[in-house]
Amino acid sequence: MSRQVEHTARTYEQELAGLRQSLLMMAGRVEEMISRSGRALVERDAELARKTIELDRVVNRAEVDIDEMCLLILAKRQPLASDLRFVTLVMKMVTDLERIADLAVNICERAIDLSTGVPIVVHADIPRMTDIVESMVKDAIDAFVTSSSAKAWDVIRRDDEVDALYHHVFQDLLESMRADPSVMHQMIHAQSVAKWLERMA
Repeated sequence: MSRQVEHTARTYEQELAGLRQSLLMMAGRVEEMISRSGRALVERDAELARKTIELDRVVNRAEVDIDEMCLLILAKRQPLASDLRFVTLVMKMVTDLERIADLAVNICERAIDLSTGVPIVVHADIPRMTDIVESMVKDAIDAFVTSSSAKAWDVIRRDDEVDALYHHVFQDLLESMRADPSVMHQMIHAQSVAKWLERMA
């Protein structure tokens, strides 16, 4: 193998490694946004919610940068087989991560709305849903970069758990609204949060 070919191969591997690292960093930011949005809601912390919303710009920038990295690799390297699959899946995953970040922003905006006025008791299953969704994002990315089918199946299993929690929250909130129509506005906000968490999963 000539030095030029060796150099090209080494550069290509560095590009793939850089892409993998950028994906992990973006995912870490999204995990942080999920965690913070849940805390802001439970603790009625409008300032934390606002700071979390600011992180969305970082995630949006990361999506653009990673997309550009993927397109450059596709154009310059014309990857085959597993490398091609890796690059195209990264492009899909960053779109999903950006969407999850947007849903975290929705929760933060709702947390700001609920931080004033009469305090509400956040349904006990909502923090649980937040924790599960955050772990799902982390483990889904880990499963992808390590090609772990076992971890991927575990993430899928937890999606069923989030669905079950969402339906439980929905039924409880519905019963609360029927019992006391005066809390309807706040219960609708809480249901929206639960729905956004379910969509993240």
